[in-house]
Amino acid sequence: MIERVFAAIVIAVCAVLLLRLLIGERRRYRFDAAARRVWAALRRFGSWLQRKALSLYHWRSSRRHAAQVAEEAIRRARSADGSWDGNVYKPKSFRKPPRDKMH
Repeated sequence: MIERVFAAIVIAVCAVLLLRLLIGERRRYRFDAAARRVWAALRRFGSWLQRKALSLYHWRSSRRHAAQVAEEAIRRARSADGSWDGNVYKPKSFRKPPRDKMH
């Protein structure tokens, strides 16, 4: 199947090149200019498509990361490692160690 697709592409390219040789010089210049415009448009479209795909990937990645960070913050807030003083959460890790009164 893939061999037939490649063969069809090669035959189409050969037909276009033969047609280009058969037309006159003036038309050939116009044909070449049109082919360059089409190629440039295809390249611009490919670049645009690549930028959009990368943007979508980074958007999804950043949303996934934000969800993970939020879930981690919620998990830490629910843990019993600290105390709530009204609306303020004070983790045990913020408490100062007892002072050494020997010195």
